[in-house]
Amino acid sequence: MAEIDDPDADLLARLARGEPQAARELVERKLPRMLGLAQRLLGNRAEAEEVAQEGLVRAWQQVGHWRPGQARFDTWLHEVVLNLCRDRLRRRAVRREEALDEHAEAAAFADPGPTPEQQLDHAQHSARVAAALDALPPRQREALVLHYYQALPQAEAAALMGVSVDALESLLARARRSLRARLQDASTSAIAAPAQAPADPGGSPP
Repeated sequence: MAEIDDPDADLLARLARGEPQAARELVERKLPRMLGLAQRLLGNRAEAEEVAQEGLVRAWQQVGHWRPGQARFDTWLHEVVLNLCRDRLRRRAVRREEALDEHAEAAAFADPGPTPEQQLDHAQHSARVAAALDALPPRQREALVLHYYQALPQAEAAALMGVSVDALESLLARARRSLRARLQDASTSAIAAPAQAPADPGGSPP
């Protein structure tokens, strides 16, 4: 098998040697992207920060065992954070079921976010996009976030999700249709402009 060219190889080697500056570079280089991934999957800033930081801690712990040329470090880190998010979502689902069993539906589904009246137009749109993303089935949301927002190639995103590229494309197509429909419904309800593909600083599905 051909050796994989990893742009992080030098950084990993310096981390393995215990260089303090390398640790700072790891955080600067990877934390923003991992935070963006976790926040879009979890919809919660505090949880996203915890997950992104835990992912970097695991990277730090494993760097001494890293085998250059076998896989891209960035791909592995995405997989770690993706799995941490899945764990959080599973625990969240269990807690929600327990709350429902105790007749606490309102508390389980409470939305702590600001009302539309409290936001500017851009913030309103961002909130609608976040809500629409959160409403997608988990696999569709993962596909959309990994490919569009994290800008991973389809083959890489498909490998992380354990599906074929064709299956990923199908998930993306369904996610785009559902997302646009939800945004259109939200915009109509808010008497806003016609819905369009989501746009935020992290990237936009076409």
